[in-house]
Amino acid sequence: MAEVPTAAISRLVTYLRILEELETRDISRTSSTDLAERAGVTAFQVRKDLAYFGRFGTRGMGYTVPILKRELMRVLGLNQTWNVVIVGVGRLGQAIANYPGASDYQFQYVGLFDVSPELVGRQVRDLTVRHIGELRDFVRDNKVDMGFLAVPPERAQDAAQAMVTAGVRGILNFAPVVIGPRPPEGRVSDGRVDGNAQQEIGDDWRGVIVENVDFLAGMKRLAFYTLNPHLKDSPVPEDPA
Repeated sequence: MAEVPTAAISRLVTYLRILEELETRDISRTSSTDLAERAGVTAFQVRKDLAYFGRFGTRGMGYTVPILKRELMRVLGLNQTWNVVIVGVGRLGQAIANYPGASDYQFQYVGLFDVSPELVGRQVRDLTVRHIGELRDFVRDNKVDMGFLAVPPERAQDAAQAMVTAGVRGILNFAPVVIGPRPPEGRVSDGRVDGNAQQEIGDDWRGVIVENVDFLAGMKRLAFYTLNPHLKDSPVPEDPA
């Protein structure tokens, strides 16, 4: 498979949402032009995005909605169950845990973790909040595919490190801060990380995927483009061929 741009994956999610809406309206066929109009892109972009993963339509007839939906679910990995832990069970973490749509896409919450004595032991959506110190043993004894990080920014790096150390390989980060590999304390000299520490960092975080959900960043971009709508990215031009 050719390298797939991150933006193309985001558009696949949009196409899937559109297909689900069409299906609820008993619309059985669609086209790249129709998908493009609904997604705010061009028909060429739709065809290009889908072509990364195979051929799904018939020339002149478009796409069968249930079939394309099923194939996009497969491509996005939504045809299997994903076990999720949430680290940080304050107001945001609880809102995420109680969001009803996650189970529709096979995301199953299996563990909740926090450090607050006021939260540890509390029941949230039939799960007991555990202390984050139990995370490593929990991941060892249970299948965990990914973790959602919903802690204050000043605690995000330590919480993310705890997740990675425990064996969580995918993190959806809701904290408005960059998280990633950090050298062990005392292993930095003159701004440089010594070789052994660098190896430890690489081993610890190798293969870990981090996706960031930053509400404030989105609000700031929205404010800028509201003031400067002419600077917003224009649609991709049609293929002249």
